[in-house]
Amino acid sequence: MLYSLSVSNYILIGSLDTTFPEGLIIISGETGAGKSILLGALSLVLGAKADASMVGPGGETCVVEAQFGVTPAVKRILREADLPDDSDRLILRRTVALSGRSRSFANDEPVNLPVLQELARELVDIHSQHQTLRLGDERFRTDALDLFAGCTELRERTLSAQRDWQANKHALEALREKKALALRDQEYNRSRWQRLQDARLTPGELETLDIEQKQLAHAEELKEILYGVQNALEQIQLKEATRMLDKGAKFIPSLEELSARMESARLELEDIQQEVEKLGTRTEISPERLQEVEDRLSLLYELMQKYGATSVEELIEQREQLGALVEDLSSMEEEEAALEARVKESQHTYETLHQELLSERRKAAGPFAQAIQKQLRALELDKAVFEVVVEGDSVQFLFSSTGKAPTDITKAASGGELSRIMLSLKSVMARLTQMPTLVFDEIDTGVSGSAADKMGSLVCQMGADMQVFAITHLPQVAAKGHAHYLVSKTNDVTSMKCLDRNGRVQELARMLSGATVTPAAIANAEALLNA
Repeated sequence: MLYSLSVSNYILIGSLDTTFPEGLIIISGETGAGKSILLGALSLVLGAKADASMVGPGGETCVVEAQFGVTPAVKRILREADLPDDSDRLILRRTVALSGRSRSFANDEPVNLPVLQELARELVDIHSQHQTLRLGDERFRTDALDLFAGCTELRERTLSAQRDWQANKHALEALREKKALALRDQEYNRSRWQRLQDARLTPGELETLDIEQKQLAHAEELKEILYGVQNALEQIQLKEATRMLDKGAKFIPSLEELSARMESARLELEDIQQEVEKLGTRTEISPERLQEVEDRLSLLYELMQKYGATSVEELIEQREQLGALVEDLSSMEEEEAALEARVKESQHTYETLHQELLSERRKAAGPFAQAIQKQLRALELDKAVFEVVVEGDSVQFLFSSTGKAPTDITKAASGGELSRIMLSLKSVMARLTQMPTLVFDEIDTGVSGSAADKMGSLVCQMGADMQVFAITHLPQVAAKGHAHYLVSKTNDVTSMKCLDRNGRVQELARMLSGATVTPAAIANAEALLNA
């Protein structure tokens, strides 16, 4: 239940801080006093859309805070959102800045809007006078019947099975499209792959061949260079120079170090001379090999140009991709067979659950219609006929106020009749959902007299099992409340206070007689309260 509501700088509400009891709570006030503003503040803290227009003139932010009791469903949501769930109270707070940016908190912990809205669905059901339009909503009618039939979970399993079946169908269709493309391009891809396969590509071979081509193309010049180097090295008489330094070291000791360095240089030059000699020996003049290398390079450059590659490595990558496409066809056939089996299985699962769901709906349609019709007749629609028709996945509500052949409820019912139908539906659904708090915003629009009195009695009965807020203009309904709050506006500032018995009498008298409260109205108000 809603224990308290605190509002600061919300539109015309400067500051409001109030607590609420259990049972039926009446909220009334003159037209334009701000009852809708109060309901808007509650909707805001429950996750409604926020914007800068909600910030009043008293500051740069507005704050709405509400304290609720905690149900097992609320604890579950808190746990799943990694929020503390060890308290028996839940404090929701929403702030809105002039920029329009809002922030939400649950027990002082920041919470995102989807979680806040999920919590709200377990805490309060707000029913406005415009909700009678929902009687024309297929989803609302289906929800109401499924709730009565106790097959909400079965419906979710059916929808999940349907989504699984559709997903498998889409996957199979996508695979078949891919397979058709593969079949169409198979020969083209195979020929491209085969040419790359026949080329026997090797990573790095382009660079290696390029070096070899340069060596073969200049082989004669290279051999002359290497022979000249070798000849020049042979003419250097380092051994004789070393012997002479050793001889001079007898007189100049420092020449001994120079002799050692000369010997080291001699050994290094001999090693270089041997390497040059080997290179000269390996350097061959081979027009045949040069032609082979140039032919191979031509092939590689041709393939690179044809396949839009910049290296042999890219050609190899394309070869692997084309090979995968060629081989993929057989694997696609295996995958197609597996998907066909999954489609068949998931379709069977869905159709089985769907038939079970339809069966449960058809079984519940009659008792559900009777329960609503009984409520309607108790609300002075003595000849009312209410029927629920299940045609496939469609659930239709048919109505007649005269007892004649019922037709589509949105075409057959007047505004006052729609209000009573909606209240009857809500009273049945509220017992089944175990919703802790229910808010009726002028659900009695278009109803008056003894019918309004009976609507008040029905709302009062609901208040025996749960907390019910009724925003109303009807004294017959207002008199049934366990508590009565008056919303008023002074100097463009909206406020709310809980009325004592005398205050309730005065407010009921105003609702009965209008601006001028007469002694007769006060007497009638006393009688209503006493009743």
